[in-house]
Amino acid sequence: MSPTLMSEEPAQTGTQEFKVDQLPVRLYPDRPSLARGAALEAHGHLTAVLERQATAAVILATGNSQIQFLDELIRLGGIDWSAITLFHMDEYLGLSGNHTASFRRYMRERVESRVRPRAFHYLEGDCPEPIKECERYSALLAAQPIDLCCMGVGENGHIAFNDPPVADLNDPLKVKIVQLDHACRMQQVNEGHFPGLEAVPQYALTLTITALCAAQKIICICPETRKAQAVKAMLEGPISAACPASALRSQPQATLFLDTDSAALLS
Repeated sequence: MSPTLMSEEPAQTGTQEFKVDQLPVRLYPDRPSLARGAALEAHGHLTAVLERQATAAVILATGNSQIQFLDELIRLGGIDWSAITLFHMDEYLGLSGNHTASFRRYMRERVESRVRPRAFHYLEGDCPEPIKECERYSALLAAQPIDLCCMGVGENGHIAFNDPPVADLNDPLKVKIVQLDHACRMQQVNEGHFPGLEAVPQYALTLTITALCAAQKIICICPETRKAQAVKAMLEGPISAACPASALRSQPQATLFLDTDSAALLS
């Protein structure tokens, strides 16, 4: 089924907006303007949430694509982080929280130490009983509505660690253990997180697509040329597990943020 594209007025100079099925898409001229646009969107939403309720809950993503966005969001100021409970999306199975590639370490250094949230709930990838850890984290997610989910898209089209072979667009679980596919593991090597493929864990704990899409608002940040093929599959291919990020096309509460590099292959 072909996506429906609808042109809209740009939100700001240099920005183009359109819609694919139910998914609004914003196209920015470069990566810095994308990061700032996404940060302003997240900031506005969190500010509005905290004006009408005492606390908020947010899921954050790791990865190189999120660094500028997180820096911009924190730099904007004006958010009462002491009222916000934070979660993250995934963690390698068996990896220490102090490993340089650990997502817990990423979040501690880039977020928690800088904003001092109400709480930051971490997926313990090196726990002794991974199934029980999935159940524990699922219960934490179920304890309150998620007000905002900020995510990226992998080179293979994954969101969190829902790679094509294991993705389920209607997953009954909130958190599960998955085997990482070759493309996903190679991305971690190419981004400099591991010295070689043999060093990348083969399994991880991940929030499911169902858990991610349960958020009241979703901001998906996807810059860079290396994501262009995934973006094309996401927006112009079928909505299916073959490109897990395509699930966002049925989520009107989501917004996809692209730059000219990641949008380069769109027709």
